[in-house]
Amino acid sequence: MVFYFVSNVVSPPYTLFMGFDKNENEELIRWGWPEDVWFHVDKLSSAHVYLRLRQNETIDDIPQSVIDDCVQLVKANSIQGNKQNNLDVVYTMWANLKKTANMDVGQVGFHNDKEVKKVRVEKRINEIVNRLNKTKTEASPDFRAQREERDRKERESQRRVQIEQKQREKEEEKRKQEMAETRSYKTLMKSEYMQTNKGCQDDDDDFM
Repeated sequence: MVFYFVSNVVSPPYTLFMGFDKNENEELIRWGWPEDVWFHVDKLSSAHVYLRLRQNETIDDIPQSVIDDCVQLVKANSIQGNKQNNLDVVYTMWANLKKTANMDVGQVGFHNDKEVKKVRVEKRINEIVNRLNKTKTEASPDFRAQREERDRKERESQRRVQIEQKQREKEEEKRKQEMAETRSYKTLMKSEYMQTNKGCQDDDDDFM
């Protein structure tokens, strides 16, 4: 089971989601999307909260108000973290999550620590947590099927882009060829390359 939340502090809103337990977290670690940003309380047990970015967005494009929603949701869903002030929440792109065979279920590391961002959370803000909880819904999605469908659409999109690019290149090549032929024709029509039949007429007169 997965819990979904709506961060409607911006328009259009963002979708946040988290697994019900460590088993769902494990599935999200395995079948997450490249567009997902992962949030977790630093050095404490907590929920794994994900934010799904929009197309062409990066982690640096996330509005601060949306980051505030994510970190408050993570803190509120940490048994220890919910009671503490001045703790840190780390976040990074899903692709930076590292999973090895010796790790416990739901546990992750990072491929590159430099790509992990950290934000200090001074205290729980009930106004944010309550607003998010009002948007809470539950679902039991097939993570693998969703990821495979996402990848299929991306491949189709990439193929369309490639076809369009080849068409543009073909049209550009045709345009260059037509311009080259036009320049060649204009060169042939220059006066210094042109001849008259005046000399030929004089020769005919002499023959007569």
